[in-house]
Amino acid sequence: MWWKYLGVMILLYVLVVGMVVPLKPGITNIGNSTGKAGDNIVLNIAGYNTNFDKSKTSVWLKLDDNNIITGNTLNATARNMDAQFQLPPLFPKKGNTHQMTLITYNAVDGPTVTPNAVTVLNAKSQDGNWSKPDLSMLTDKPGMQYPYRSILNETIRNTFFHIPLWFSMFILLIAGLWYSLKYLRGKNMDDDIIASSVTTVAILFGMLGIVTGSIWARFTWGAWWSPDVKLNMSATAMLIYCAYLVLRSSVSDRDRKAQLSAAYSIFAFMALIPLVFVIPRLTDSLHPGNGGNPALGGEDMESTLRMVFYPAIIGFTLLGLWIASLSIRYQRLIERKYA
Repeated sequence: MWWKYLGVMILLYVLVVGMVVPLKPGITNIGNSTGKAGDNIVLNIAGYNTNFDKSKTSVWLKLDDNNIITGNTLNATARNMDAQFQLPPLFPKKGNTHQMTLITYNAVDGPTVTPNAVTVLNAKSQDGNWSKPDLSMLTDKPGMQYPYRSILNETIRNTFFHIPLWFSMFILLIAGLWYSLKYLRGKNMDDDIIASSVTTVAILFGMLGIVTGSIWARFTWGAWWSPDVKLNMSATAMLIYCAYLVLRSSVSDRDRKAQLSAAYSIFAFMALIPLVFVIPRLTDSLHPGNGGNPALGGEDMESTLRMVFYPAIIGFTLLGLWIASLSIRYQRLIERKYA
């Protein structure tokens, strides 16, 4: 019983810590973000979870590590601030258009970094009057915070539910595949009971993964569903596995049902691999981890997220095994009744 209590405790930890820990301050919008070289520009900065008014905020525009412009802050409120910069007429890099990174810092919020925040036009390529201020004091605000990601915002917390559900689904499907192979080898009816139970729970987790992914897409991509290859291939894989349930319910003979189910489970898993892991990587995709989109890397998965993400995988897997064990016990009782 200990692993069941462990699973419940882990999921409670995921739910509480995943929903209570705040996001780091971030920049949601920058107005007047295009200027000509040599101009004096004022950026209208809108923040999230920021406290621009509680401590003096320093601002910089960064071309690279050796070329940085220091600006002045104006009219700061908690969530909005104006920042004034004098753009140099000469840029050390070739090209007449440059993208610059905005950096803000104060003692309350810590640093925020917004890449490609400002576009500079009509720049001449020649060494200009640039400075290299010391930014080593830009240390993160103490305490645990989740990273702020543009577009994702608070929906980044779905990382603890949508992705772990799919990880747990794959673990359960592998277990179902293993016991299906065992049944075909030894014709032990108990192996079929275990295979069908864990596979059914895996299908449930897969459907929940699609639902949570659809909700996530609605708030980040603007639609419940899109013609994205990863979404369509995942839905196709789940439909193939749903046919597994239809197959089991349509065959009355116990031995024949077990044999057909075991064979179909192998086919479904073999179809799952190219549909979910191969085809989406061969074309462009909005979904992380496919089409050149990174996933679970340092830019997407910071250490604070990992502290909840990995326990969530363990917790959902243990929950799935618990549900499957109840189904196994029930089917064993049915088997004894009609034996």
